[in-house]
Order: sequence, then C-alpha cells, then structure tokens
Amino acid sequence: MDILIVEDDKIVARQLAKLLECEKYNCDIAFGYTNAQKCIDENNYGLILLDWNLGDGDGLELLKEIREIEIRTPVLMLSANSEINDRVAVLDSGADDYLCKPYSNVELLARMRALLRRESPEKTINIVIGDVTLDTALREVFVSGENAHLTTAEFDLLELFMQNSNQVLTRYQLSEHINKDNYGVKHSNLVDVHIKNLRKKLKQKDFILCVRGVGYKINK
Repeated sequence: MDILIVEDDKIVARQLAKLLECEKYNCDIAFGYTNAQKCIDENNYGLILLDWNLGDGDGLELLKEIREIEIRTPVLMLSANSEINDRVAVLDSGADDYLCKPYSNVELLARMRALLRRESPEKTINIVIGDVTLDTALREVFVSGENAHLTTAEFDLLELFMQNSNQVLTRYQLSEHINKDNYGVKHSNLVDVHIKNLRKKLKQKDFILCVRGVGYKINK
C-alpha cells in the first residue's frame, strides 16, 4: 500500500515514514505544497497523510484542490489545530478523518487501518482471539458464537485492543481513540467504565488485563 506523507518538517516526516515502513507500508514524502501537488499528479496513493500548516502553502487549500479535481484518495489531516471549528472545516473540505497533534502512533495506525479497510474491495476482516471474534465489517462481536451486543465505544475499544494484542495500551491512548470529537473528557474515568462493561458483556473478566500504572492489554 502506497502512502503519501505531506509534511514540511523533515525530521517529523522521516520519523513518520520510518514508523509506517516498519508496518509494511510504502511511503513517499512531500516536504510542502508544491511537492505534494507533483506527487499526487504523478502517482496513485492508497492514503494521504496531510499536515495542515505547510511551509509553502496551506494543507486545507491543497485538500480542497484535490477534491475539486475529483481525486477521491482518502485523506487523514494531521494538525495541532484542535478547535471544533477547525475540525469541522477540515471534514467539510473533504477530509476523511482528522487527528490532532500530538497523537499516539497506536491511534494514527488505527485510523489509517480504518480508512484503508473502508476503501479495500475485501472489506470483511475478522479478528479472532480465543473465543472472541470481532467482525470489522459488520461491527459485531461474538463470544463462542453468541453476539455480545456492544455499544459503539465498547466496540471501538475492543477493536483497538485486538488489533494491538501484543501491546499495553495506556489510558490516554484508549481515551483518545474513543473521544475523537471531544477532547475535554480525555482525563475522565470513561475508559475504565467501558472496560468494566466490556468484561461483563464478554463474560471473560481476564480477557482484558489491567497493567497497574500504565493501562490495559489483551490476555492472549
């Protein structure tokens, strides 16, 4: 999968490319507005990671430009602008998702997978760990064949856990994932409440383990 990174900070861009290459993505880097125009004109990308503030232009204007010429490549906008009006402007201009800086790598990769999965012709992907099966297309979870009937937040949390089953996820990462549009509640205990409900619905209290002082992980 070919990814275009549009970022004028060369250190940030190269660090991001290194992360994605470790995840088996092929990356091109455009260090500004003009370079990005050339890359998009000459190549067909599966996803564009677009920084808002570019050295020689405005990422939002670039987004509007490519949508005006009917380029439908999924765009994930990355920006330090966290105001609701800014996020609304980005989405209204044609972005598929928005991630506020600073962000966690786990959250970025999860957002990317969601966008790429949406565009993939093979949309049904099941993740199976033990007796738990998560259907990413139908957004349903089955425990020993029985539907667990999760809420949206519970499903999103479990999906993140199962996609990162070898990692301990911090409460901040989990909160960031389920509060995409509400940055004011990131430090509440909502994550702990959702995990308590997840354990109850999955009927496997040891499926999600608490790592004291850090966060949670899947018990494989």
